[in-house]
Amino acid sequence: MTATDRSLELINTAAQAAADKLAHDIIAYDVSDVLSITDAFLLASAPNDRQVKSIVDEIEERLSKELGVKPVRREGDREARWVLLDYVDIVVHVQHSEERVFYALERLWKDCPELALPADAQATRGKAAEHAKLRDAEEAAELDGELR
Repeated sequence: MTATDRSLELINTAAQAAADKLAHDIIAYDVSDVLSITDAFLLASAPNDRQVKSIVDEIEERLSKELGVKPVRREGDREARWVLLDYVDIVVHVQHSEERVFYALERLWKDCPELALPADAQATRGKAAEHAKLRDAEEAAELDGELR
């Protein structure tokens, strides 16, 4: 079994919405062969809680406006460290970058086929690592300034 056309439409719309809100490392997996509860997972991350919330809000708004769907379940709102949106056909995980590294959901689904995503979403690959490197350099420069 493979992801349905409807699932692919949902995934692509959600991925584009996440990319538009500057999500990092957007990736989607066809999990229809290993899970009976959904067709596909979309993973995205952001370097801070506010951006996680912004990405989630944008995904919800786009899927509602453009495709007329609302999540049947939304979990993780208060902390905005990991928000899950369940649309039955697809499940969206938007994680704070630290949670993304810690839980490494990609490892769980690495044997599942990766789904093609819009170019904007694909361009987000490696952004979390870039951002971490930049943040580390800024922190080191700050520390260096404090030590002088």
